[in-house]
Amino acid sequence: MYVEIDKNSGFCFGVVRAISKAEAALKELGGEVYSLGDIVHNRMEVQRLESLGLRTVTHDDMSDLAGRDLFIRAHGEPPTTYQRAEQLGIRIIDATCPVVAQLQRKVVAAHEQMQSAGGQVVILGKRGHAEVVGLTGQVEHPTIVVEREEDLQQIDFSRPIFFLSQTTQSLALFWSLAEKMKQRVASDDMLVVDDTICRRVSNREKALSEFVTRFDVVIFVCGKKSSNGRVLFNVCRKHNERCYNIEEESELQPEWFEGCQSVGICGATSTPAWLMTRVADSIRERFV
Repeated sequence: MYVEIDKNSGFCFGVVRAISKAEAALKELGGEVYSLGDIVHNRMEVQRLESLGLRTVTHDDMSDLAGRDLFIRAHGEPPTTYQRAEQLGIRIIDATCPVVAQLQRKVVAAHEQMQSAGGQVVILGKRGHAEVVGLTGQVEHPTIVVEREEDLQQIDFSRPIFFLSQTTQSLALFWSLAEKMKQRVASDDMLVVDDTICRRVSNREKALSEFVTRFDVVIFVCGKKSSNGRVLFNVCRKHNERCYNIEEESELQPEWFEGCQSVGICGATSTPAWLMTRVADSIRERFV
C-alpha cells in the first residue's frame, strides 16, 4: 500500500508563528507560561506544549495571574482583554496572527463607515469561535455574525451593509452569501463586500481537492475544535467519498483500508506535521 502525506497540509503561517513564540517564551522564562485558550485547535499539539510548561487558562482565571506571563494566541483578542491584563499586572505575549490583526482594524473601520451611513457590519464566521469573539469585540456596537444563508434574515436590507469574513472561512460560501445579499439590497452602493479570507488558507481548498482524487482512501487529521478543519474536510469528502476524519492514529479503522492500494494523509491549518507523520507510520505498520 502506498501512503503519502500532503506537503501543503499542516500549520499555516499564523500558527507556526504562535507556536514558535510559545516555545521561545517557555525556553527563555524557564517556567510556566499561560495561554488564554487553546494555543491551537489541536489537542495533541496542546498536550505537547503543556509538557513543556504551557498552561491553558480562561478569562475567568485572569484574576489569579497577576505578575505572570499570558500568551495571546493567533486568533487574537478584543481590546478589553488587554485592558484587563494591564489592570491586573499581567505581562502579555502577543502572538495574534498579522492577518487577523489586520482584519480587526478593518472591522473597526467598517463600523465607523457604517455608523455614519446608518448601516450595519456583517461577518461570516462561526459564532463563539475565538477569532470571531475577538473581531466582534473590537467595538461596542453590535456586529451581525452569519454562518449560513438562513442567517441572512438577521440583516436589515433597507440599510447599508458592510460584509467581511473570518479569515478561515470558505471562499465559495462567502461569495455565495455576498451574491444573495446583492440580490436583496435596493442598489449596489448599499453593499460593501470585503473578502478578508486568508489566501494561505483558502488556496488549500483547490490543492486539497486535487490531492484527494489521487488516492483510494484519504485520512484527514484535525482537532475536533478546528473550524478550518471542518471546512477543509468537507472539501475532501466532496472529491473523495472514502475520506475519514480523525484526531489521532488510535481512531483508524481496519475496514477503511479494505481493497485499498493508496492512502493520502492531509490536515487542517492547525494540524502539526509530526502528527500526520505518526498517522502515516501507524497505517504502514498496521494495514500494509
